[in-house]
Amino acid sequence: MLSDIEIAQQATPRRIVPLAAEKLGIPDEVLEPYGHYKAKVDLGYLDSLPERSDSKLILVTAVSPTPAGEGKTTTTVGLGDGLSRIGKKTMICLREPSLGPVFGMKGGAAGGGYAQVIPMEDINLHFTGDFNAIALANNLLAAMVDNQIHQGNELGIDVRRVAWKRVMDMNDRALRDIIVSLGGISNGYPREDGFDIVVASEVMAIFCLATSLSDLKERLGNIVIGYNRERQPVRARDLKAHGAMTVLLKDAIKPNLVQTLEHTPAFIHGGPFANIAHGCNSVTATKSALKLADYVITEAGFGADLGAEKFIDIKCRKSGLRPDAVVLVATLRALKYQGGADLKELNQENLEALEKGFPNIERHVKNIRKHFGLPCVVAINHFTFDTEAEINLLRQKLAPYDVPVVVSKHWAEGGKGAEDLARAVVQMTENGKADFHFVYEDDQPLWEKMKAIATKIYGATDITADTDVRNRIKKLQEDYGHYPVCVAKTQYSFSTDPKLRGAPSNHVVNIREVRLAAGAEFIVMICGDIMTMPGLPKVPSAEKIDIDANGKVTGLF
Repeated sequence: MLSDIEIAQQATPRRIVPLAAEKLGIPDEVLEPYGHYKAKVDLGYLDSLPERSDSKLILVTAVSPTPAGEGKTTTTVGLGDGLSRIGKKTMICLREPSLGPVFGMKGGAAGGGYAQVIPMEDINLHFTGDFNAIALANNLLAAMVDNQIHQGNELGIDVRRVAWKRVMDMNDRALRDIIVSLGGISNGYPREDGFDIVVASEVMAIFCLATSLSDLKERLGNIVIGYNRERQPVRARDLKAHGAMTVLLKDAIKPNLVQTLEHTPAFIHGGPFANIAHGCNSVTATKSALKLADYVITEAGFGADLGAEKFIDIKCRKSGLRPDAVVLVATLRALKYQGGADLKELNQENLEALEKGFPNIERHVKNIRKHFGLPCVVAINHFTFDTEAEINLLRQKLAPYDVPVVVSKHWAEGGKGAEDLARAVVQMTENGKADFHFVYEDDQPLWEKMKAIATKIYGATDITADTDVRNRIKKLQEDYGHYPVCVAKTQYSFSTDPKLRGAPSNHVVNIREVRLAAGAEFIVMICGDIMTMPGLPKVPSAEKIDIDANGKVTGLF
C-alpha cells in the first residue's frame, strides 16, 4: 500500500496558470505563480468579481477527534472531487498546515490517500511563506514593545502587564515561559515573557478575519499589547507598528491557489487552530471562492463543538457568510473509541462499543440541527475493515434524526468514491432547509455567551472561574461586551478533560484565563489545561521525515 506522500509524488499535476483559466476563468495576469503548481491571486481582481447569491457554501466538520484520526480534510477534498465529477463547478477552501503538528504528532493537513491537495510536500512545509510572514509581523511588534520600554518608555508601559508574546511555528514547550532582556543595561529591562505557536497568534486570527488590506491594517493597529501604569490599554498603533506589520503581510494576504489530485481548484489560506484559536481558513479565500464557483467546500478545525461553533459564532458573525449545509465526518473506528474500545482493537467489529460511542455523534448532530439551524449529512469515512453490521447499526441509531448517512470511499477511490456523498449534499442544498442562527446573540454579556456555549454545545451544567478571572471578565465587559467568545479547550472531549470520551454531561467548565483579542475582535476564554504553545510527543513525526540524495522527501505521512 502506498503512503500519502508516495501517492502525491506519483500524481501528474497540471500547471496552475492554465488550470485557473480553464476551471475558474482567472486570467494569467492576476496570478503570481510560486513555481508551476501554486500561485497567489491578486486581491484587486478578487474584489472586482461580482457577488453571487446562487453559490452554495458547505461546511465540513467532524465528531470529536481521537488518536485514530477521522479524515476531515480528506473528506473535504474527496467531496470537492466528487462534486466536480457529477458536473458541479467546485472550489475547496482549506487552512494551511502548521509545522508544529507536521513535525509533532497530528500530521499534515493536505488530505490523504487519493483525496489530497498537491503539491503535498510544499503545502505541508513552507508553502508560500504566509506563516513566516505572520510570525515576523507578530515578533516585530514584540520587539517594538521591548524597544519602547528600553528607549525611555514614553508610553508608560507597565512591564508587569505586557500581554504580547512572541511566536514560532514549532512545538517547543521550553519556550512557554521565559525571561527576556538579560545581559545588562544595554539589553533592556528583564521581564517574564513566553512564546505561543504561530497559529495561536492574534495576528493569525486577524489575518483570517480581515476583508481587505486596509481592514487588516486597522485591526493590527487595534491590538492591545498590554497596559500602562494607569491600567489603560496600549495598542500597536500607539507604537506605530501596524504599518510595518501590514507591509510584512501584504503578499501573504493574497489567497493561495492549488489543486487536488483530480485537478479541482483549491484555496489554502490561513490556519488558526480550533482548540486555541477560531479554526477557520481566511474570510478572503472563502468569499472569493463563492464568487468563482457554484459549490464551495470548506472545513472547520477539530470537532463540531470547536471548529464548527467558531465558524458559526465568529467567522460567520463577522463576515456575513452563511453555510447551506454541514457534512459531519465520522469513522466507525472513532465512535468505537468513544465507546471505550482500546485503540489497538478499533479494526475489529465491536457493536457494543459502537453503540456506547453513539452519544458522541448524536450530540454533534443535535448541535448542528438545533443550535446552528443547519441541515446535516453524516459522512462515514470508510475503512476496509468496517463491517456491514456496524454501518447498519449506525444508520439505525441515526434514523430518528432525519439525517442522511452516506458511506464515502474517497480515501481509496478519490472523487469516484465520494459521488454518493456529493449527490446527497446537492439534494440537501436544493431543498433549502437551512434555518441558520448563532448559539448566542451579540448583546448577551460575555459570561452568558460562554455559558451558552458550555451548556448548549458541551452539555455542561454551568461555568466557573476564580475571583481574578471573574473580575477580568467584568472589566472586559465594559468595553468589549459585544465581542464573540473564542473558547480554548481540549479537542478530545466535550468537557475540559481530554480523557472523558463519548458525550459527557452535567460537568462544569472552568475558565482558567481570559485574553483580549481586540484586533481580531473576540475574547479568548482558556479552559482546562490547554496550551497555546504545544510540546513535542515522545516520538515526534520529525524522526521519520527525511530526504534522499536526489531531493526526494520521505516519511511525510
